[in-house]
Parts: sequence; structure tokens; C-alpha cells
Amino acid sequence: MLPCRDDTIEGLALAMIDRTLPKTEWTHAGHFAAALWLLRKRPELTAPGEIRKLIMAYNEATETANTDTSGYHHTITLASLRAAGSHARGHAADAPLHAVLRSLMASPLGNRDWPLAYWRRDTLFSPAARHEWVEPDLAALPF
Repeated sequence: MLPCRDDTIEGLALAMIDRTLPKTEWTHAGHFAAALWLLRKRPELTAPGEIRKLIMAYNEATETANTDTSGYHHTITLASLRAAGSHARGHAADAPLHAVLRSLMASPLGNRDWPLAYWRRDTLFSPAARHEWVEPDLAALPF
């Protein structure tokens, strides 16, 4: 279920930051909710090195190993931040985040497989793409 209040999105993002967010709430929508909040309220945490540290620490706190096949995925994370930022720029700067999130989740980005329109599965789920940015090999990102 999507958050219907901005303070709920803020709570989700802050719980992820302080590593108390239950793993069951770290869903596809939860990822985008946190991304939108971070981009608006804590953009310094969206720099590639910072977001990597943040998510890896959260994963470790929730007993999710960061390996070649699980946990943090750098290419998907950076692509998702770019997608969320692009989507947010299509709304007024003061638009409620829950409305932006609802719109984002109703778009093609709401499908958790959206990156497969831009990367071949083998490329996207390679250890290289998990650890570093790998350019799309099917189509350029539109954002």
C-alpha cells in the first residue's frame, strides 16, 4: 500500500537512514518513497558514494548480505534515483511527496522490472552492474 501522507514517507526514509525500517517495508514503492524524500530533503545523501554507504548499512542491519548476487545494486540504485528525480521535476517543487509517489508508481516505473527496458537481464544482474555503474545496453535512459 502506498503512503498517503508526506509524514509517512518521511518516517520511512528516516527509518531506512537509521536502519530501523522493517525489511518488509523496503518494497519497490518504499525504495521510490525514500528516493523522492532524499532527493527533496537530503540530496547530499543521494551522491553515488553516499547512497551506496547508506543502503549497504541498511542491508547489513536487516541481515541482507551485500554480495555479487544480493543486497546493494549500484546500477539500479543510480538509475532509480535519476528516474525519481526526473519524475519529481514534472511536478511543482512543493507538490506533496505522496502525490508524486502515487504518480510515479502509476507510471511504467511502478513496474519493478522497468530497468529491463534499458538493460539486458544478463548485463543488469551481473556483478559488475551490482558494484559499479554500467551503461544501459538496450536503450538510453530518457532521464
